[in-house]
Amino acid sequence: MGNDMSQLAYCGLNCAECPAYLATLSGYEYSKEKIAKEWSKIYNTDISPDDINCMGCRSREGIHFSHCYECSIRLCAVERSIATCADCVEYPCIDLKELLELVPVAKQNLEKLR
Repeated sequence: MGNDMSQLAYCGLNCAECPAYLATLSGYEYSKEKIAKEWSKIYNTDISPDDINCMGCRSREGIHFSHCYECSIRLCAVERSIATCADCVEYPCIDLKELLELVPVAKQNLEKLR
């Protein structure tokens, strides 16, 4: 699914490659437990298997990972009613630039859309 742009988050990350998204679709509790444990360690926080639920960043309906509700990039894109940040007149804004430096594949995905 590397080239499928339909599952891109606003920021260019591919939801179809996100462990939380995949675990939600699969419904496997073991996957959610494994991801929660890994992400708790990586991000030095307490993430429970119940937190590992997401129907994709651009999905208006359904559940999202807890960070999605506070993500400034997602909130901005929703407010502007744009499909992805590639459609924004302010592309790339300061928030997006920081993310794109950390995740070059997200930048590549957005550049393909521009």
